[in-house]
Order: sequence, then structure tokens, then C-alpha cells
Amino acid sequence: MREKSVQCIGPHGFHRMAYTEWGDPANGKVLICAHGLTRNGRDFDFLAQALADDYRVVCPDVVGRGRSDWLGVKADYGFPLYVSDMITLLARLDARTVHWIGTSMGGIIGMLIASQPHSPISRLVLNDVGPVITATSLRRIGEYVGRAPKFPSMQAAEAWIREVSAPFGPLTDEQWQHLTRYSVRPVEGGFAMIYDPGLGDVFRDAPILLDVDLWDVYRAIHCPTLAIRGAETDLLEVATFQQMAEHGPRARLAEVPGVGHAPMLMDASQIALVRDFLLAK
Repeated sequence: MREKSVQCIGPHGFHRMAYTEWGDPANGKVLICAHGLTRNGRDFDFLAQALADDYRVVCPDVVGRGRSDWLGVKADYGFPLYVSDMITLLARLDARTVHWIGTSMGGIIGMLIASQPHSPISRLVLNDVGPVITATSLRRIGEYVGRAPKFPSMQAAEAWIREVSAPFGPLTDEQWQHLTRYSVRPVEGGFAMIYDPGLGDVFRDAPILLDVDLWDVYRAIHCPTLAIRGAETDLLEVATFQQMAEHGPRARLAEVPGVGHAPMLMDASQIALVRDFLLAK
């Protein structure tokens, strides 16, 4: 595993986007793994290790998360900048085509890129996200983003993360400890979450009344697509999930029992689900 970064530019100047890279850097088969709203690229460590013999696996920390810079103007956080940063990353990697795994927010970034003419994405995995984002789930997200407490110890951080991230499903102690290790940073008096609290501003600046409709984006996607749904999720409704097999790329569907938002793609069965789709002839 190699830790790297790339310089990107937004409306108010430059910022650095960090990423981890696994596998042979000369491998022309590139897999991008894009994380959820408050997560970071280290969520994919288990998956990346499993796929590193087949791919050059690249796991970015979207700006404002992980090792990447925080933005001075919080209103700049949004999909236009995230998409722009990813295209800069692809140029750095000299990747003309890529496979893409996107969890939640990372899946929306993937959809936005895959829907464009001459998109570099040739195979797409949407992990617990689709063309409709429910207002209920967005309000739930707004209740916690940027409001995590400061933790006096790593043990306290892990206990909190286990509680608020219970929808991830049954993880092992090793997996919870891994998530905790890369979810917090040392601060004076303890530990804090490793994302910019300003990410929550967009969810609280105006009331969220309507679902987000991305069907036009989804219908413009033409590459083979796998849609994964946590059976107990509130972000991807069953009706939307089923319709994803009938429109646009006509996604292959897979549901993970006992999991909400979102499957973490850490255990062997979830990794096999992704690998089998990505490497299918």
C-alpha cells in the first residue's frame, strides 16, 4: 500500500486530495474505490488487498475527509468539485478507462462520471445508492454530520462508532478497530473525527423536503453496472432498487441481508460479490 496525493483546484484555490494505492503501479487495469459522505479511502483496505493482484486499486480521500485538505469555503463541498477532483486523479494515474466502486456518495460521483459521453468508467458498482436519494435519509444524515463529540480515548471513539455505524452490519472486532483507527485524528484532549465538520452545513442551511431524483443521470449510463443494497437501508428504497434493473444500464441486483446503510465490503462474501462482477468476462 502506497500513500500519495494529487493537487486539485476548486472555485477558491488549490487543495490536496490524498489517496492510497495498492497493487502493481504499472497495471493498466485500474479500480477506483470511492467512499461515503463522512468516510475515507481506508474503508476499502480489505477489498483492495483482495483485488490487488488483479488491479491497480486506488482509494481516494474525497476533499474534506481523511488525509485530504479541508476547504476554507464550506459551500464548495459538492459534486461538481468532487467530480472535477476525480478527473484530475484519473489524469495523474494516466488511466484512460477504469472500473469504479462507489459507496453512497462515492456511487453518486461514479454515476455522474459514468453518465457522461466518452466516460472513462467501463464497469460500475453502486453500493447502497441509486437514482433516488430519500429526503428521510438526508435528514437523518444531517442530524449527525459534523456533530460528533471529542473522544477522550480510542476506546471511547470505537464505542461511539460502533453505535452510530450499527447499520454497517455485523463486523468483526478487527474490522471495527480498523474503521476506528482511520476515522479519528488526535486533537488536544483526545480524538476527533477525521472529516471537516463543515460538511454538515449543506444539510442544515435549508430544510430538506424532497427526495433527490437522479433518474436522468442513471438512464444515461451504458456500462455494465452492479447495484448492491443493504436489506435494511433507508437510503435506497426497494422500489427504486428494483427499477434499476429495468432502466439505463439495467443493473444486476444484489441485496445483503442484515445490513442497512451501507455494506462495508469487508467480509469475504461481499468482496466475492464485487470481485465476481468486476472480473466477469
